[in-house]
Amino acid sequence: MGPIETAHDRPWATVLRVPVADGIAWFKACAPVQAFEPRLTAELSARYPDRVAEVLGYDEERAWLLLGDAGTPIGAFGNPPGTWLMVLPLYAEMQRGEAAHTQDHLAHGVPDLRVATLPARYDDLLGRELPLEREEIDRLRAFAPRFAELSDELVARDVSETVQHDDLHMSNVYAQGEHLRVLDWGDSSISHPFVSLVVTFRFLEEVTKLPLGDPWFARLRDAYLEPYGRGLEGAFALAMRVGAVAHAIAWLRQRDHLPAMERTEFDQWFRIVVRRAIAQIT
Repeated sequence: MGPIETAHDRPWATVLRVPVADGIAWFKACAPVQAFEPRLTAELSARYPDRVAEVLGYDEERAWLLLGDAGTPIGAFGNPPGTWLMVLPLYAEMQRGEAAHTQDHLAHGVPDLRVATLPARYDDLLGRELPLEREEIDRLRAFAPRFAELSDELVARDVSETVQHDDLHMSNVYAQGEHLRVLDWGDSSISHPFVSLVVTFRFLEEVTKLPLGDPWFARLRDAYLEPYGRGLEGAFALAMRVGAVAHAIAWLRQRDHLPAMERTEFDQWFRIVVRRAIAQIT
């Protein structure tokens, strides 16, 4: 059957490729910062077996996860636009269903980034030593009152908060036959559902070289919103602004768990994330 191979080794998780009698399995050992992932993945797989990888086993205490093979990441096929028009409403349906399980997810360690908590977390962000220029930090500080207002406005839109993946891009959506499955739930949080597309749109903008104002992104937005109903375009636009900051705040969790020697490389990417948030909100 062949040797077990390391496919991915990062401070937050190690993934092994495991040959088995009928194909390939994938073993993931999660670091404490993502210890919630095995249980969350198992619950999602049980409720949505056609949209999440098959869970062959998991150990919640050790934060271990064993998955069946889910096929090929759609990025390997050139990131076809039509695939996103299919996967986004499937993902939105999952989010709507998971709103009923929010409290259970929070109780089992899924990070709490509900919108009402974000102004306080924004203040915490400002209190950190950030890898930014002084002028950028000043802009963030000046925007704090307005960010609190935007967060309140988004809460008032009354869309149920739920699991949001926070790393939904072409390397985490897999195709296998007729099925499209979302993998790698270790960056997830409980938050406003629409903020998921902050990352999705960022990757697609980079890959396609299209601006966010291009009609294609409006088509993707509408496909995603279809399960939620009509009239939510304004809430979506607001969530994208607030969500850019929420994504930067989420990166703080990873950063806080890194050894000091790992932070220099991490901060190169963290700086980009925070600067994109600044561009979105100011």
